[in-house]
Amino acid sequence: MSDTPVKLSRRELLLASSAVTAVALDMNTAHGTPAAPSSTAHSHSYKPVHTLNGWALPYAMKDGVKEFHLVAEEVDHEFAPGCRAKCWGYNGTTPGPTIEAVEGDRIRILVTNRLPEHTSMHWHGLLLPSGMDGVSGLTQPPIQPGETYAYEFTLKQSGTCMYHPHADELVQVALGMMGMFIIHPREHEAPLIDRDYAFLLHNWALHPGTFRPDPSILLDFDLWTFNSKVFPAIDPIVARSGERVRIRIGNVSMWNHPIHLHGHLYEVTGSNAGRWPRSQWRKDTTEIVGVGQTRDIEFIATPGDWALHCHMAHHTMNAMGHGTPNVIGADVSASSNAIQSLVPGYMAMGTNGMAEHQQHLQHMNMPGPANTLPMMMGVGPHGNLEMGGMFTVVKVREQLASNEYGDPGWYQAPASTLAKKVSEDANYGEPVRRNPYSGK
Repeated sequence: MSDTPVKLSRRELLLASSAVTAVALDMNTAHGTPAAPSSTAHSHSYKPVHTLNGWALPYAMKDGVKEFHLVAEEVDHEFAPGCRAKCWGYNGTTPGPTIEAVEGDRIRILVTNRLPEHTSMHWHGLLLPSGMDGVSGLTQPPIQPGETYAYEFTLKQSGTCMYHPHADELVQVALGMMGMFIIHPREHEAPLIDRDYAFLLHNWALHPGTFRPDPSILLDFDLWTFNSKVFPAIDPIVARSGERVRIRIGNVSMWNHPIHLHGHLYEVTGSNAGRWPRSQWRKDTTEIVGVGQTRDIEFIATPGDWALHCHMAHHTMNAMGHGTPNVIGADVSASSNAIQSLVPGYMAMGTNGMAEHQQHLQHMNMPGPANTLPMMMGVGPHGNLEMGGMFTVVKVREQLASNEYGDPGWYQAPASTLAKKVSEDANYGEPVRRNPYSGK
């Protein structure tokens, strides 16, 4: 096959893809259970990746070539219960399904455009012929609405890669067109991975009361997502104590994200360049995943419930009021009463911080705009979590089957290891304190 994507007619497409099941989405697949490939035999044995809130794209074997089929189209998407939007994605979801293959495989990917404008497909981080790189106008003509293009090449590497359009990119990526592309090494990895997870980082401008993301926003985003979901709708990362866990993270957002894991000292081990030589691994608890980058982290799972989140605090919140006046420490009761006479139900907040925000919304004392999530969400075993956005929980248990990925519930910490209240007196104890401006 030539090194340029081939445009297929409708008849040719039907003949070429009669056995492809990639666009037949099953409900289990759409909600996080990886789908089995159409071919029953892998060219190489590997442990499939588990994509948070996602699914794996099936393929069909055609004369020794693994054939996948992606469909670019408008999709109905739920960021979390209470917030839905018209987005763009692939095969019914945003992100699109994860593509998995093996180093050395010959693959063919059909891309059908069901959008109202042209598109293309760029294979981010992959080594391939220039004509397959998917840059509209540079390496190929754009894929017009209704057209299908075929990309075919041999995988020359292993690693954590991505796919997204390179046509009207600002709009199309902002609306959700992205996906993970995982290439497993042909040789077995050491040390072996017990559980392999993947997700994409993204940002969205879904203004309060609206139902379609705004691609014109470049900084003040409303939603920050792991795989197009916000906490508490993001799947937990589940593991058994002692297992080696890898988390593959890709960033197609417009911000850099310091991803922090509690309770573990993980190793940063790879990227789209594959698993790095052991001498290049480095230990940390926070790794910045830059715009356009992928990073793999690995750790040995320790029992407990451990937060995994972006360490930019506003990235773990949902719809925020950008530019809201700071009233911390101010007495706003008089102005609040005056406004309530004009706007019944108005409630001033923030004098003592914003922790009360989630409480008011839980009791419906202050309902928000339609289709808009609270800034803080989530309830844990000890009260409100006051989180949103890029936040999930790594749940590690002593007893867990190797193929079990469902939520095991909250961790029951041994009583001797649980922080506890020792006083309700604000003047308790004799803490050492300083007052550098006292003049003494």
